[in-house]
Amino acid sequence: MISGRIACRSIAVLLAGATLLPLGSASADTADPVPPPTSGPETELVPGVPLNLLPLWQMDTPDQALPPTVYTPTDEEEAVEPPDAPDEADDLQEQVDPIDSFGDVTCSEETGAHQRQVEGWLKLRVDGEQSNADCRAIRTFQKRYKIKPAIGYAGPVTWATMRLVSARKDPNAAKKCPVRVYRVACVDLGRQLSWVQQGKKVVYGPVHIRSGRAGYDTRTGWHRVYWRHKNHVSSLYNSPMPYSQFFSGGQAFHGIYGDIFSGVGSMGCVNLRVDDARRLWAVLKKNDQVYVWGRKPAV
Repeated sequence: MISGRIACRSIAVLLAGATLLPLGSASADTADPVPPPTSGPETELVPGVPLNLLPLWQMDTPDQALPPTVYTPTDEEEAVEPPDAPDEADDLQEQVDPIDSFGDVTCSEETGAHQRQVEGWLKLRVDGEQSNADCRAIRTFQKRYKIKPAIGYAGPVTWATMRLVSARKDPNAAKKCPVRVYRVACVDLGRQLSWVQQGKKVVYGPVHIRSGRAGYDTRTGWHRVYWRHKNHVSSLYNSPMPYSQFFSGGQAFHGIYGDIFSGVGSMGCVNLRVDDARRLWAVLKKNDQVYVWGRKPAV
């Protein structure tokens, strides 16, 4: 039984990897100097949908690593709104164990990548092992927040959603982001969340983000928004960066047309869903302050 299960898991991983390859990705792979991880919990997860229905867009959008050439966009450029993200990009699509991507699984028996964190948040017995009670409680949460598939797997999307839910009432409860009379865009790398506050009032967010990967960390400390370009395209990678607001060299807030929950990370920028980036564009202005702290979790 054990050997058969391992074989099934290996086949699942191979099939998932083959299906996930985006069309026309050769140039992006060449341009990206940091290969994806080859080990660890992230590499063993696949989107929890039938493998023949996996999205084909680039999941790990490369960001501009060097400062852009600052110029004043024309009125015609500013009048054009960046395209919306695909509908699927806004779905809360959990990354599940490959064994759960086959067949009609209704309640996962697999221990999730964030089992302990999810158990603690739900006030379950924290033992890091999936149980029937765990699965039922996790499924209830997933259904409430429209996380698919709602099969009770404690994956990264479920845990990220819990962090966001906890932060909604008062994202700065820990007082990590300095309170000022002016607007401050707060970037919490540890929770992978961002919001804007003026004084103690939150005027935007909190929302999910994806920050820089290992070796390309989003720079911490005080910054300011020095250049904004609604329809910016990376000059290094020729990738769209809608609603870009640069605050530290080549690092900017901007939307992505892929999965905000893919764990590898950006090339330093603060990635947002396109709709969130659009709303942030309407809130922040040039010379607004940005404060970044913490460290992106490894998984």
